[in-house]
Amino acid sequence: MILDYKGVPLFYSDSGKGQVIVLLHGFLEDNSMWDNITPELIKKNRVIAIDLLGHGKTGCLGYVHKMEDMAEAVSVVLKHLKLRKYIFIGHSMGGYVALAFAKLYPENIKGLCLLNSTYEADDKERKQLRARANKIVQTNYENMVRMSFANLFSAESKLKYIEAYNNALEIALQTPVQGYMAANEGMRLREDSSVFFTEATFKKAVLLGKKDTILNTEDMLLFTNRHNIETHVFSEGHMSHIENKEEVKQKIMHFIEKM
Repeated sequence: MILDYKGVPLFYSDSGKGQVIVLLHGFLEDNSMWDNITPELIKKNRVIAIDLLGHGKTGCLGYVHKMEDMAEAVSVVLKHLKLRKYIFIGHSMGGYVALAFAKLYPENIKGLCLLNSTYEADDKERKQLRARANKIVQTNYENMVRMSFANLFSAESKLKYIEAYNNALEIALQTPVQGYMAANEGMRLREDSSVFFTEATFKKAVLLGKKDTILNTEDMLLFTNRHNIETHVFSEGHMSHIENKEEVKQKIMHFIEKM
């Protein structure tokens, strides 16, 4: 389904009945990343999966999509559907958007699960990498996307899950240059949410990959253990919904069922 949002299309899917689960995809993904888990979720829940700004079938609003901008677009969908309480599951960038939404509308959040995502802001090195990438994609987009995407998987995973890898890469390559740049800049500018996340009273969980090259899994595990935040570490990397598909499904279902 498509809404008109500030003159651009805003795409979402809506299926099932019950408590509301909002699924937010990561950078260079779209709502189809959830296709494996949605059939299980809709048995007892209503599932809303949204294409974030500049991704999938949703348009761009400029060359900077702050996480708050994306969160506002998500809120438009949820208000349009007259939904007031929901559980967020956010993969990577989708987790950043979910956190931004929770800061804006804390009274609406029943739970928030970060999947291969973090409450931390980018460090200096990551900020520099994002700025450099945004220059490169203007003249060498496809190669940059292929390189960025390949870094999300181990060499073994790329071979073991070759079909899923190629499908996800194809979706990534369909992301417009503007969508890439706007989201990348938005992630670069995002604020640290560590204190907010630890102090929030809604139900929380963090699902990580042991071999994740994007996040510091060991440091995050120390932090979440110290603050008694439910955490699980899968055996593989940043794309747990592909590399640890069944375990991800089980952990998300377990998180939701405890609400």
